[in-house]
Amino acid sequence: MTIRFFTPALANRTLPLVRKIVEDILAKGKELRRLAALRTDGNHAELERLGNEIRLHIDELRAIGCDYKDWSFDVGIVDFPARIQGRRVYLCWRSDEDRVEFFHGEDSGIAGRRRIPRFLLEDGLEDGSGLENDRQSVRENEGIEASGER
Repeated sequence: MTIRFFTPALANRTLPLVRKIVEDILAKGKELRRLAALRTDGNHAELERLGNEIRLHIDELRAIGCDYKDWSFDVGIVDFPARIQGRRVYLCWRSDEDRVEFFHGEDSGIAGRRRIPRFLLEDGLEDGSGLENDRQSVRENEGIEASGER
């Protein structure tokens, strides 16, 4: 599997689509949690259906090149593989944020989030209007063009 590395501008261009997918994951994840808490025998098929739908949405994010990280289904966290000054990092976005503006190291996770250096944000940061918001386009075109090394 090849790794797609994102620039902050590229990650931000994906946000309209990523946001829609994460909204679906959060809605289904919250419903899954609610049903699991009921612990009734009659809801196994529904739990399985929701789990399968969540997996499909996760696969959509992976096709774009990013990873879903919030298994509590509270806020929705997505990591985008990137390189900053030659170091492999993850650009980190939460669904309650307007833009991708933070990153963390490979081992630090969201607790180690820091603001992306200003010079990287100012260098070609775009408003996200250039990306199709259509999931079918992502499937057909493999989403977003790769940036940087593979």
